[in-house]
Amino acid sequence: MALIGHLELQQYAQALLRAGGFGAAQAGEMADLLVWANLRGIDSHGVLRIPRYVEMLELGLLKADAAITEVHRKGAIVVLDAGKAPGASAMNRAVGEAAALADVLGLGWCGVRDTSHAGAIGYFVRQLAEQGKIGIAMTASKPLMSYHGAKGEALSSNPLAIGVPCADGEPIILDMSTAAVALGKIMAAKDAGRAIPTGWAVDANGADTQDPQAAAVLLPMAGAKGSGLSLMIEVLCSLLVRNANIAPALTGAKGGGFNGMVLAVDPAAFGAPEALSQSVVELARAIHGLEPAPGFDAVVLPGERGARTEVVRSAEGIPLPAGTAKRLAELASRLGITVPAALA
Repeated sequence: MALIGHLELQQYAQALLRAGGFGAAQAGEMADLLVWANLRGIDSHGVLRIPRYVEMLELGLLKADAAITEVHRKGAIVVLDAGKAPGASAMNRAVGEAAALADVLGLGWCGVRDTSHAGAIGYFVRQLAEQGKIGIAMTASKPLMSYHGAKGEALSSNPLAIGVPCADGEPIILDMSTAAVALGKIMAAKDAGRAIPTGWAVDANGADTQDPQAAAVLLPMAGAKGSGLSLMIEVLCSLLVRNANIAPALTGAKGGGFNGMVLAVDPAAFGAPEALSQSVVELARAIHGLEPAPGFDAVVLPGERGARTEVVRSAEGIPLPAGTAKRLAELASRLGITVPAALA
């Protein structure tokens, strides 16, 4: 592991993305999202993604000059076409659109079609929670995960995030995948040269594997529950914005790529925002007051470990596995970017 300060890592990430062909604003948004993930300990969605993002741009799977356009609006709902814009840029725009609608109507739903990988989507609901709103975000993409009871790839590992403001501290943020684990965690295991737990993925023959290099298909979390939730997120993120992924992919056609949605809710629309705020504090205190089970030091809320990790890593630096540092250095060499001394 190599330690690097988060501001230095953000500058490095932005420089790599900028040299890789992204616009200045896009590179800034992407770097902020990626380093936020590293700060929170979500290394699977951090800067290890940069080489792939640059590759996606080179292959035309991402567009640096994409114009995000509005295609439909009615009431509290707006649909955007991202034109293969970076996921960070498209989802930030969706946050803004949903929040603006919620300010006027009490809630706002923004669907985004034809974007790209959106990273750690807890980042987007946190923005809404910091505004005093409840935020919900989901994304959909090509098949990566099996459907319970079926062989091979069938569903996306659709992430789901929910953020709730808490007057007594950090927002409560649930950020989860419908798979047993996010694909990025298998990527991180490859970089770190460590085995993965049984139950994360199967190999090309459908057998359980602990070798991240052999992992071919992700498994759904909680069996049928995970695959059922994934299927419904495909409806909410892809079918509603007329950019289906799963059915075309399973029938031999081309899927629609990445889609996302952001829902913002203004608690004031329910008539007593201060009551909700106090109730969330009381709920958090009640959960913290539970007796820890054997093997646990404390009972924590969703996102709490990430918030504590962010405090530590902001002060002490972000640890990067040697494999991640090496791949970033190789990209830096190709693009003519100086590698920070901490990672050299």
